[in-house]
Amino acid sequence: MVVNQQFKQQFIMPELPEVEVCRLGISPHIIGHKVSKVVVRNAQLRWPIPEEVQQLTGQEVLAVDRRAKYLLIRFSTGTLLLHLGMSGTIRVIEQSTPVAKHDHFDLAFIHGKVLRLNDPRRFGAVLWLAQNQDERGLLSKLGPEPLSDSFCHGYLFLKAKNKKLPIKTFLMNNHIVVGVGNIYANEALFQAGILPTAKAGDVSEQRYNRLTDIIKQVLSAAIKQGGTTLKDFTQADGRPGYFAQSLLVYGRAGQACVSCKEVLLEVRQSNRSSVYCPNCQQ
Repeated sequence: MVVNQQFKQQFIMPELPEVEVCRLGISPHIIGHKVSKVVVRNAQLRWPIPEEVQQLTGQEVLAVDRRAKYLLIRFSTGTLLLHLGMSGTIRVIEQSTPVAKHDHFDLAFIHGKVLRLNDPRRFGAVLWLAQNQDERGLLSKLGPEPLSDSFCHGYLFLKAKNKKLPIKTFLMNNHIVVGVGNIYANEALFQAGILPTAKAGDVSEQRYNRLTDIIKQVLSAAIKQGGTTLKDFTQADGRPGYFAQSLLVYGRAGQACVSCKEVLLEVRQSNRSSVYCPNCQQ
């Protein structure tokens, strides 16, 4: 495996493994604890932060879940939905920690900790789902979780029938399957030996089944690697929780393929970088 030492500098958008590791990192510090106050310093994120979040004062966090790249903080009256956007980070830190630039939202707790959202680009989101009602349809329209039993053999082949779009674009559609972002689509397609530019409808069921297994393996491995960064979520000066990845193709255009030593090529697809091996991927 090739470790991309420039990963943290090159990559700023959290993908599913980063969000899952974030969930694991913050959960032990807020589950079972009551909110003492809610602080909104800048309500203008992707959508305005609703005033209803103020009602969380005095309520206890029952659970922290994840759906796609949304974090779902559960209360008895509803769910606080958080999205990190392109550059957002979340920490659970001491309430005495000085407020930094772009610290837009705090969820403070009686035990002295605060969950703090920092988002320089303000593409993230803080929303309230009263009684867990998904009125915006943000969650209901999503495809299956890639690590769930719903994402199984035969599923991708069925969804890809007669589709002419490139397979990489197909995989990154959250209505098809959630959480297969740019990095992991690159990596999975390489390991499956499939060109990112291949038409989705032209790939055989056998190859799709192998790709399904590989997607699960790639994402699971990334989450496992991210476990080493759990402490970052309680450090005010910690990095965004991203972790050094063992990347075989992403970010390695122009370098030698780890399998055959052919030079890796790069194309742009939907404004995203696709790196592939012209020899190993067909």
